[in-house]
Amino acid sequence: MRAVLTLVTLLVLVGLVALMWWGYRNRRKRQAHLPPFPAAPAELLEKVRAGTAADLLPPSTGVYASTVTDASWQDRVAAGDVGFRSDATAHLLADGVLFDRTGAQPVWIPAESVLDARTAPGIAGKVMGRDGLLVVRWRVGDHEFDTGFRADDKDDYQTWVPALRSLTGGTA
Repeated sequence: MRAVLTLVTLLVLVGLVALMWWGYRNRRKRQAHLPPFPAAPAELLEKVRAGTAADLLPPSTGVYASTVTDASWQDRVAAGDVGFRSDATAHLLADGVLFDRTGAQPVWIPAESVLDARTAPGIAGKVMGRDGLLVVRWRVGDHEFDTGFRADDKDDYQTWVPALRSLTGGTA
């Protein structure tokens, strides 16, 4: 009897994993029309990692939560690895915003793509409560995205939100 219950439990777990994989695969298919995200310029990435970049604000360490479409704060982008959470350091530069992620590709948001910045209670993959995340609204082509970042020091948001909004030229 115990062997049967163990086998049923394993089958249920394998079935659940298969359903999650199937759902994520279908999400990728639904989002196939999304444009490719901009890549961080190699020379800028080298300067940031060497500590010689001209950051407008001190870098902020924390967790890159995810990037979602403007349709919903739960509509995680499945293209590449931008939908996956990782430790990161956020850099605000005159040319844009760089989320230098540990174990994943950096996420680069050019300054001309930034539409707005705000704090939010959550985004797909991370719910923190009131003002727990820094969220950058940005555009690639005709599509808008929100990228969430949870800073280790929440006081950073008081300087980051206005500084990010200044990248928009006051259009936010």
